[in-house]
Amino acid sequence: MGATTVDLRALVEEHEPASPREAAARERFLAELARLDEPCDEHAGPTHVTASAIVVGRRGTVLHRHKRLGLWMQPGGHIDAGETPPVAARREATEELGLAVEHPGSGPRLVHLDVHEAALGHTHLDLRYLLFGPDDDPHPPPGESPDARWFGWDEAMVLADAALVDALPLARAAAEEQR
Repeated sequence: MGATTVDLRALVEEHEPASPREAAARERFLAELARLDEPCDEHAGPTHVTASAIVVGRRGTVLHRHKRLGLWMQPGGHIDAGETPPVAARREATEELGLAVEHPGSGPRLVHLDVHEAALGHTHLDLRYLLFGPDDDPHPPPGESPDARWFGWDEAMVLADAALVDALPLARAAAEEQR
């Protein structure tokens, strides 16, 4: 069974924003959840919940160049029917990077919230999870962006958009706590 609006609302309410941008995203998230009947269904309306993964490891973090946007970003995407956001984040990262990624041993860890405008007039309410990846180089399958690689933290910060710049230090700190 997938995530209910009640589950999502509790998750977002419990999350402590780490920046003004994330605080604004949290408020927008909660406002949208109050009106969305099927928050994870990308076909129910232009605004929906998505899940992404900040993949970390000994080498730093893995980013991929988005096929349509041309930006270096974390893997992620839509939540399939019956999926929970952490399951979707792991599935999307595995599909897009060709890496076997895992949630922390203590269980899924939400590290960041973001609300952003996506392609075709859609608004994504993005739940960003910490996932651990092996030291292997990514090998995206055909149909995914062929540009995916490990970046050191400093290099990733230079390439990242504003929302990801907020999230990367949180993911790095969370990863260090888990070790």
